[in-house]
This record gives sequence, C-alpha cells and structure tokens, in this order.
Amino acid sequence: MRVVSGIQPTGGLHLGNLLGAILRWVRMQDEAECLFFLADMHALTIAVDPAELRANIREMAAALIASGIDPAKATLFRQSAVPAHAELAWILQGTARIGWLERMTQFKEKGGKHKERSSVGLFTYPVLQAADVLLYQATHVPVGEDQKQHLELARDIALKFNNDFDVELFALPEPFIGGGTAARVMSLRDGKAKMSKSDPSEMSRIHLTDSDEDIAQKIRKARTDPEPLPEDPALLDGRPEARNLVGIYAALTGESIEQVLARFAGQGFGTFKPALADAVIAMLSPLRRRLDELRADPAELERILESGAERARTLAAPTLANAYRAVGLA
Repeated sequence: MRVVSGIQPTGGLHLGNLLGAILRWVRMQDEAECLFFLADMHALTIAVDPAELRANIREMAAALIASGIDPAKATLFRQSAVPAHAELAWILQGTARIGWLERMTQFKEKGGKHKERSSVGLFTYPVLQAADVLLYQATHVPVGEDQKQHLELARDIALKFNNDFDVELFALPEPFIGGGTAARVMSLRDGKAKMSKSDPSEMSRIHLTDSDEDIAQKIRKARTDPEPLPEDPALLDGRPEARNLVGIYAALTGESIEQVLARFAGQGFGTFKPALADAVIAMLSPLRRRLDELRADPAELERILESGAERARTLAAPTLANAYRAVGLA
C-alpha cells in the first residue's frame, strides 16, 4: 500500500488544519508507505507573492514535522523539487477532456461569477493533482468530501491513458480511509462556517502559534448557547456552536462524542470551556516549542525536504519514463 497526499503551503496554520488533515497524516505514516508533499506548484494557480510563498513552504514543512510527521517514516518533499510532476501533468493534459474539467465543482466555486478571469492553471489543476498521485503508482489517496470528485477524475485519466495507449501503466488509486477520522473544525464565532484563515475575525480561529493565554481567551469568548450539554449527541442538532466545541474536545482527546457528553452532560459552558482550553493548550504547547526549534534551523529543514525530494525523484522516474515511451516521446 502506497499513500500519496499533498497540502498547499499556506500561511496561518490553525487548529482546523491540524485536526482536519495534519494529525490524520501523522497516523497514516504508521499504517502505510506514505509520500507527503508541499503542493507549491498548485499555489501558483492564483496570484502569489514569491517571498511569501518561500516563507510559507518553510513554515508548512516545520509545522508538519512539529506535528509528528517523521521524515524517517514518511517521504516529505517540495512538489516543485520533483520536475516529473509537471512533466507528467502535461502528458496527461492530452488525455484529460475539457468536459471532465468543466464538471469540477471546485473550479465553479473558486472561479465564481467571473471564471474567464481565472488562470488556466486553476482550470487544469485537477490534472496536476492526477499526475501527483499517478506518478508514484499510489494505491490509495486520503480524500475529504470536497476532493472525491478529483480522485474520480484521476482514475478516469489513468483508465483512459491505459486504454488509449494499450498499456497497464497507471494503477487506479482508491480512497484511503485509514488514519482515523478527520475532525471538521468550525469557526469559534460561527458554528456553521469552517475555521479559516480568511475570516476577518482573529477570534474565529486558534493558530498553532497562539500563546497559551491567547488560546484560553479565544475559547472563553467562543460563541455558545445558554443550554447545558446534553447526554444524547442527537440533542446537539440545531446547536452548531456547541457541537463544534464538543467535536474539538473529542478530536483532541481521542474520545467519541458520546464519551465527552457522558462526562459533561448537564454542565454548562462555564465548566466545559476551561476543560477544552486545557486540552487545546496541552496539544499545542509542545508543538509550538518544536516549531520554534525548527524555525531556528532552516538549513535542517532544507536538508529534510531535499532528502525527501531525492527519494521521490527516484520513485517517480520509472513511471515518467514509461509514460514518455507510451506516447512516443522516447
């Protein structure tokens, strides 16, 4: 089993990123051979500040390692350090069909009402995503609800390429359900909106770099309702803020929603919020210290990323060579 997944190097990592994706990666590396990459080429599909992108790449690498990604277990690398990603993506552009890409719901959402102003890269980036996983003969790809369509596209491209050129080159990757459950973390100010760095309110999110005092304050001021916590999880329906805070606590402690409610049933948020703040601080304090250590040694970060890229280039080479041969370029 080989798992491949990428994450865009965006700044301002928060608790939602940690519980929603990063910690799932940490658990995956003990379940399968894993390749994790910083999707810096995908970051170019929208306007980008070069200096900011460079800084974000280092910050994301540091955050992943601080969170528990072990370069001795998983292959961690920068996407752009493996040119085969771009080369295979161009070859696959000849296989993918415009109609397939026009059906991608994420392009419709990101392009908005003025899709003609979007970059070509924003339209075709699902083909690069397909290349990202097909390049390594990935057997499994971890996907959330918003990425299932892109995995289906990767499978369609792989199948059509194999059929068009009468080869059995690309494996058809399956969704990976390992790594435990990813928590869907919502805003601390609005339980119906995802926690996001684009939210204008700093009080809506907890950054991985927030101090213990800031964390406690943000939890204390998080929006809730006046009702006590119920014993039955079904009674959280219609209480999005309460459900969000209970879900965060469960994700941090590894408990189920039922277990959390069994402990706090009948109690108000005056009791629950301090316990939640303690759990968040217990998770983030050691992570923050490790992050500071890694930031202080950028040369070590670069060494880790280059070592991962070297391994990734070695793994990618046979597939790319066979793709060149299949289409007549070699």
